Amino acid sequence: MVDIKAVAADLRDESLRVEKMVRQLAPEQWPLPTPAQGWTIAHQIGHLHWTDKVSLLSIDRPDEFRVVKEQHDRDPAHFVDDAAETAAGADPSDLLLRWVDTRDILADRLTGLDSMSSIEWFGPPMRPASMMTARLMETWAHGRDIADTLHIVPQPTGALRHVAHLGVRTRDFSFTIRGLPTPVADVYVELTAPDGALWSWGSPEAPDSVSGPAEDFCLLVTQRRHLDDLDLRVRGTTAKTWMTIAQAFAGKPTQVRSPARLGPAPASHSSPPVA
Repeated sequence: MVDIKAVAADLRDESLRVEKMVRQLAPEQWPLPTPAQGWTIAHQIGHLHWTDKVSLLSIDRPDEFRVVKEQHDRDPAHFVDDAAETAAGADPSDLLLRWVDTRDILADRLTGLDSMSSIEWFGPPMRPASMMTARLMETWAHGRDIADTLHIVPQPTGALRHVAHLGVRTRDFSFTIRGLPTPVADVYVELTAPDGALWSWGSPEAPDSVSGPAEDFCLLVTQRRHLDDLDLRVRGTTAKTWMTIAQAFAGKPTQVRSPARLGPAPASHSSPPVA
């Protein structure tokens, strides 16, 4: 059973790290382009705010959320980009204030819900803990784009375990959205946490495996780095295919970023994440 209060604490900490990166920026720095093509720092914060706001809408006013979902489902890619574009046009100080307020309210609401509550979403309905984990994943991933833009090297924390867990859980999803058969073979995942501990999923006896730093695995499943730029050891056909298409967020399949040495990264904006 996931301790939602622990996830909430990690989400608050991660959100604060992202907030600190942008709070001291001058207004002219918010339009700086990030590694995700077409998205500035303002787009990244705008997307986080929009997703938090829509999450609250699903909890508090599900009928209104269904209207948003219908609009989204007609054209998911453009809908997400358009929402970020609208948010990016706001005054930076106002946008930051609205994101901070909304994310804190959402964390409180999710923590207070019954653990078995079903929250409607763009994919399958989510439990509160799943939605909290998804918000953490997105906050970390979009925060990483901002950190890369500002040439900041974030210190990895134990919160990465939640991101890694979501990355493992979405393995089959990564195949399905590309029209590929769901893998039958198990894949053993063993990651080294920031404090040196080992995190693992699956059976050590599995024929396929992925191992290496937890941060590198999280960067891959959120499509912030290419496999060639990471220190991951991959064994077996299923594992190798997975590591080339891994996608921990919802939406249509996105183009995996090119190795850093080959030039700028293609767009890797996340749609509202899967459970």
